Amino acid sequence: MLLSFILALIPIIWLIIALCVIKMPGYIACPISIVLAAGVAIFHKRMAIADTATSALDGILSAIWPILIVIIAALFTYNLMQKTGAMTKIRIMLSGVSMDKRIIALIIGWGFGCFMEGMAGFGTAVAIPAGILIAMGFDPFTTVAALLVVNVTPTSFGSVGVPTVTLSSITEIPELLLSSGTALISVIIMFITPFIMVCIIGKGLKALKGIWHIVLISSLSMVIPYFLIAFFIGPQLPDIISSVVSMVVTVLAVMKRKNKPVPEQYRISEASQNTESISVSEGIRAWFPFILITVMLLITSKLVPFINEPLASVKSSFHIYTGNPDSQTTFTWINTPGVLIFISAVIGGLVQREKLSEILKVFGSVVKNNYKTYITICSVFATAKIMQYSGMTIDVATAMVAATASYFPLLSPVIGAIGGFVTGSGTSTSVLFGPMQASAGEALRINPAWLASANSLGAGIGKMLAPSNAAIGAAAAGLSGKENRLIGAVVKYGILFLIIGGLCCFFIRPF
Repeated sequence: MLLSFILALIPIIWLIIALCVIKMPGYIACPISIVLAAGVAIFHKRMAIADTATSALDGILSAIWPILIVIIAALFTYNLMQKTGAMTKIRIMLSGVSMDKRIIALIIGWGFGCFMEGMAGFGTAVAIPAGILIAMGFDPFTTVAALLVVNVTPTSFGSVGVPTVTLSSITEIPELLLSSGTALISVIIMFITPFIMVCIIGKGLKALKGIWHIVLISSLSMVIPYFLIAFFIGPQLPDIISSVVSMVVTVLAVMKRKNKPVPEQYRISEASQNTESISVSEGIRAWFPFILITVMLLITSKLVPFINEPLASVKSSFHIYTGNPDSQTTFTWINTPGVLIFISAVIGGLVQREKLSEILKVFGSVVKNNYKTYITICSVFATAKIMQYSGMTIDVATAMVAATASYFPLLSPVIGAIGGFVTGSGTSTSVLFGPMQASAGEALRINPAWLASANSLGAGIGKMLAPSNAAIGAAAAGLSGKENRLIGAVVKYGILFLIIGGLCCFFIRPF
């Protein structure tokens, strides 16, 4: 067991060292992790070469669809809106709410970011808010780092609750029990997240001076409805409703202090301080792609089953991984966030009176200029699939359970974080480690729902540190190849969150 544990960690340790210590670009470091994972799978786990190769292929195809299509669509939306001038108008309108970068970060990064996670997931919560904030003059690096931190707690209920619904289906634990447990174990981290975000954007604790009460209002207006909805309704709506409430309450709170002076270091750049008057029709046209994205994601979600079900049925399943004759990889062709965002962007560009030929040129440029991101994400997913199908991920988790015994709840979020780091997905982490966490709970006489909830929290923390998620943020900010720096910037928050989550898991145990 010890040998299997050590060998299974090799690809993960390599990524940590390569990205955080050696500072190697992700598009170089991540392909090496495929070789390491394949070596362990073939020579230690006795996995057939064909099975290893097809598991990697499965990962690559799963990365292309739906992950890469989301990234390309989000970047396409942002670049097209830059070309049409819509982003300039959005900057002007947002600066009319506040000229303070910290406040705008709360509204767009915290509120709108959590909303995008709740509606779509798949990296949209980082890519789309990053585009808006960077267009307003925010520093690209600190913006993406802050958005990665913000994305931790919404992950469990992302894509209209898919990670938690999936966890419920494979563990047979009621959805409401899992959503309430996840909300409870996440509440402290969620509460402090906007404070951390403001400190990252403002480059220090001093950034809270003068606006700490606004941050507190913004935090509580998110946390309270999030907690209540997760406890009494279920996992589908906590992100969506709480983020809308938070944005509205934050804007109302800010309007009462609109005329207060903003310290120079936090003021939006001169380029965004345009006093041009924007009419209602111009404003709607500028925001139209984002409005359409929101509407399309909403009406095609599980909240509207008579639309969702026919669209979701347009899919194809393929037998890719040869190691299991029953293994099927499914691709949903229409009802997937990337396709819906792309359609919204094209329609939005036409509404903004851009020629179709120019729209296609923007799309071609986006596809061409982000190849490093494609290499990074495809490599991470290939590594994850090799580790999953060969049993390496289970080796890590099983050894940790055996080694820690009754103290396992302290490390339960860590296992979820390993899954999130490797896969970059809350849903995949639920599938990988959810049943194992539930089984550990039964063996240790701890309610399985509590450890499964800790797994969900850990998945969000691991996703913050995941090379694939860092690659999404880097692509959105024009920082491709600098994923290592982004991970290094947020790793201290990951450690803090794991400590908080572990202590909560060990001492609270509400069920």
